[in-house]
Amino acid sequence: MAGKNKINIKDNYIEAKAGGKLILLGEHAAVYGYPCIVSAIDKYLFVKLGFADGKEDIILTPGTSDQSFIRETIKVFRSNFGKKEALKIETKSEIEKYGFGSSAAVVVATMRALAKLFEIKIDSKALFNFCFKTVVNVQGNSSGCDVASSIYGGTLYFSSLGKIIENLNTADIPLVVAYSGAKAQTVSQISLVEEKLKSYKEGVTKIFENIAELVDKARLAIAEKDWVRLGTLMNYNQDYLENLGVSTEKLNEMVSAARNAGAYGAKLSGAGGGDCIIALVQPEKRKQVEKAIERQGGEIIDI
Repeated sequence: MAGKNKINIKDNYIEAKAGGKLILLGEHAAVYGYPCIVSAIDKYLFVKLGFADGKEDIILTPGTSDQSFIRETIKVFRSNFGKKEALKIETKSEIEKYGFGSSAAVVVATMRALAKLFEIKIDSKALFNFCFKTVVNVQGNSSGCDVASSIYGGTLYFSSLGKIIENLNTADIPLVVAYSGAKAQTVSQISLVEEKLKSYKEGVTKIFENIAELVDKARLAIAEKDWVRLGTLMNYNQDYLENLGVSTEKLNEMVSAARNAGAYGAKLSGAGGGDCIIALVQPEKRKQVEKAIERQGGEIIDI
């Protein structure tokens, strides 16, 4: 698990990075203000930013054609601080492929680089507010937990759309992370749950409430390093995510393989529909859990 962003000045460019994240419990419910637990990881998105020679912004994003989050970050920054200079921005990502919160990471890294370039001091809370606004402007509904993770690092208890952000101050949680091979579309997954909430408000709200109870119990389990209990809570959370319809056959197969190989617990992490699973393991069973997941076509990721 990982820490915080880093900013350097080199050759008249500002260089910044922001880390990716894993949601341990609480995804989707967190979009509606319920709590979740999110951990930063040692995989990063890097931004290099300076002034452009002409009058137009130059944005280079190898590996993706979607520049909407960067452009919106610049727009939010300019609207708040009145800066109009043309910019040149380049990105490099270790997390784009896997869905580790890359959209939030690029927003945080870009906003911090802009603040440094123009010598504007922004504290962590203000940075969160600017970046959360940016993400919501682009994709609509968002919990903000990925933004908080990129800013604060560590393992966070996050609730009420960022009104409560608490660092759990835990040592690394023994996780195996595996990519399903399918890229998830966060916006479509959030929309899927939103439509279910409209159609089955009572049932979906009850699922959110049950997930919130799991998150609060998991918070205590993490404090006590009770990995057996935490794994059981993760399993229950996966059941609710399956009920919401955001898991897939491939994710379910990987989760089942991890559990059958001895993991304390396993679940999807994030929006679902693809991307990654996480499995909580004891050290002596890590290799056999990893091999079991690989036999189902999962790609083990070193975080």
